[in-house]
Amino acid sequence: MDDVADLQELNALLGSRVPIILVETHEEPRVLSMLSRIAQRTSLPMFHWSIADGIVRNGMDLAIYNTNELLDALKHVDKTPQAGLYVFCDAHPGLSNPVNVRLIREIALEHHETGRTLVFVSPKLEGLPSELLRLAAHFRPRLPSREDIRAIVDQEAQLYHSQSGEKARAERSHLDQLVMHLMGLETEDVRRMVRQALRPDGRIDGDDVRRVLASKLSMLGGAEALGFETGSVRFGDVGGLEQLKRWVTLRRAPFLDASTGAAADCPRGVVLLGVQGGGKSLAARAIAGEWGLPLMRLDFGALHNKYHGETERSLRQAIAVAEGMAPCVLWMDEIEKGLASSGGGESDGGVGRRVLGSLLTWMSERTKPVFVVATANDISQLPPELVRKGRFDEIFFVDFPGEAARRRIFEIHLRKRRLDPAAFDLAALAAHSEQFSGAEIEQAIVAASFETRARKAVLDTAAVTAELVRTRPLSTVMAERIDALRDWASTRSVMADAPETQDTVEPVQASTQG
Repeated sequence: MDDVADLQELNALLGSRVPIILVETHEEPRVLSMLSRIAQRTSLPMFHWSIADGIVRNGMDLAIYNTNELLDALKHVDKTPQAGLYVFCDAHPGLSNPVNVRLIREIALEHHETGRTLVFVSPKLEGLPSELLRLAAHFRPRLPSREDIRAIVDQEAQLYHSQSGEKARAERSHLDQLVMHLMGLETEDVRRMVRQALRPDGRIDGDDVRRVLASKLSMLGGAEALGFETGSVRFGDVGGLEQLKRWVTLRRAPFLDASTGAAADCPRGVVLLGVQGGGKSLAARAIAGEWGLPLMRLDFGALHNKYHGETERSLRQAIAVAEGMAPCVLWMDEIEKGLASSGGGESDGGVGRRVLGSLLTWMSERTKPVFVVATANDISQLPPELVRKGRFDEIFFVDFPGEAARRRIFEIHLRKRRLDPAAFDLAALAAHSEQFSGAEIEQAIVAASFETRARKAVLDTAAVTAELVRTRPLSTVMAERIDALRDWASTRSVMADAPETQDTVEPVQASTQG
């Protein structure tokens, strides 16, 4: 990629006589090359330090004696009359030492007299003392643009062709996905990932994209509370939920456009409220599959830690990883269980309130394309500030499937078990499964298959019907609670599944009043 803009910015910082420049990057060779070019152009002596080599003058192989330790290196810089550019690579472990901090500060305070500029280049520069930050300027090299990434793909494809004699191949959709998911990475990381996708067979396909995503997550450090899925669930695998499907489909292009900077407004997320087993989890997976994005699942149970501050730190780490994987779908499953303690009292030492505060701040201020899908069985346990407009775009209520949806669900699960739906009376099965959830329909098929296998019989409509008759669905067992949930949702949310006689979406204003 073109370094002209980075060179100009870095040169401007050096020209402004900032005593300390902080460069947080993994691309150390690229930064050293830019600094070397500036030093040569301005006739400025340049020295670089590492704990392995000590202080070495640019262009020479001989290191200054006894400067491997950071403290000794800083003492040398503090005492030498030599003006110049002193670049410290991976010095961050030593920046917590108060003696080192004091030496750095003394060098910086004398900058206007000595002309010694300190540059710290490290993958991680966090927690620096405020007395150094007041004397420092930050420089972060630009990340490759979409055009830069496409150029890297072309370069690697040409290299593969020259080495193997075969042309690289890729479908446009897979190539676009690869480029999209490499956004936000540094140049060498992009090049390495492209090679990883291309090298096995010279072809970039869906499996290669999924492998690159898994490598990207590993490179970001992962997070214990964050699961990762790249499943192939699509809306065709979900029965019913037609209004939700239409809503999500209309927002696919705006979300992907916003992730590339081509649109100002970005869809933010949805709450899926509803009965257990109604398909909320499957819908969350299908949204990611339909948009061709990785699904990150936030496990609130894994967030909690008995030590003070660790729960909030785990949340920040999980969010940082999700943003690093952007564009992606972040699924917060059964969110009410993770945040229920934030509603009242200090029984948890205030952890719930602090977690809620961190989550609310991120949801309001996030700029990365992370689409949040929160699933809940009881929205009354959630604080109203979480579900207001602006943090989520809409609240959808997932009820038990209607007759047409139940027929589709039977068809899906029969095909899943390599059975021909045409051999079953789907209309009769749908009629016998009124007020059944999708999960209960699937389990009826599973139980009936066990029964028929034990009798060495063939699974048929009668066997499934018999199992449906024996089942007491959740709509019967928890009738009062489900009725109360429906009453709440009837005027406060949008029905995820359209009435079977209705073809258009009638928006309903969501309320946060429980």
